[in-house]
Amino acid sequence: MILRATRRDLLRYGSLTALATLPAPAIAQAWPTRPIRIVCTYPAGGLTDIFARAYGEYVAEKTGQTVIVENKAGAAGAIGAEIVKQAPPDGYTLMFTNSTTMVQNKALFKKLPYDPDKDFALVAWFNTGHLPTMVNKDIPVRNVAEFAAWAKGRKVSLATYGIGSFAHIVTETLNRYYGLEMEAVHYRGESAMWQDVASGAVQGATGSYASGAAVLQAGSVKPIAVPTMVRMKKLPDVATFYEQGLPEKAFQIRGWVGCAAPAGTPPEIVQKLSALMVEAGTTERIRKINDTFAIDEGARDATYFRRVLDEEGPVSIEVIKSLGIEPQ
Repeated sequence: MILRATRRDLLRYGSLTALATLPAPAIAQAWPTRPIRIVCTYPAGGLTDIFARAYGEYVAEKTGQTVIVENKAGAAGAIGAEIVKQAPPDGYTLMFTNSTTMVQNKALFKKLPYDPDKDFALVAWFNTGHLPTMVNKDIPVRNVAEFAAWAKGRKVSLATYGIGSFAHIVTETLNRYYGLEMEAVHYRGESAMWQDVASGAVQGATGSYASGAAVLQAGSVKPIAVPTMVRMKKLPDVATFYEQGLPEKAFQIRGWVGCAAPAGTPPEIVQKLSALMVEAGTTERIRKINDTFAIDEGARDATYFRRVLDEEGPVSIEVIKSLGIEPQ
């Protein structure tokens, strides 16, 4: 028999301790009765933070409860992940993070203070859009093959937004595929990275459309390829790596933000949260955010999130290991 908690039940059980003795379906029926905390594992201003706040506002609107976003950045998301891991699994603490925290860190660190595979209940998955590869406007190329031919025998640098990042993977995979020796130059963020591509300090880079849009629109850089199997709506004339004859799985890895809760959170609450996130992804506000970042789809549910981790996660780890990066 499914018990349904009424307002009278909540008054009678009063404290959280007493409420915790109710069967899980009853707790889920009552949820939420107090503010919800979202721990964002990256700094304010980035896409992970933007998503945390936008989707959090929708949850607040629909539940009538305050949603508080706390930025707990550092250690490639590990600091925030540990906080969420240790939080009570009651549906009142969520994590917004990205693929680095949930996947790549397993290959980049010898030991993590959390287990990406066991410490969290998946809630929703958010595509972060294509990450085009663009080069300085003065380089006389139109596609990847022409760029590789131009780079042969030259001292060429490609900027990345971090060791082990997708941009790093692109650089090293191109080196292997074409027999090049391009240097990967790692930046702390994308703003300075794209400025250096525009000035010619480095010859190219791979990163988000939104971060590179200013120099692209100014005509200082030009795109030569986009990852995954589908072209970008914002850059419909730019062929994918696959279309250009590069079938390596490394070029099909997608960047994403994920929402998760502590392991053990009642499935009924996880399902409610997942449904709310998917609904939020169809709203005008989030459609505008997605358009700004050249993201072609809204939130996907927990089942889809699990499929991404199971199917694409091992590919990411395999590629990172092949780069020869020494785990910290």
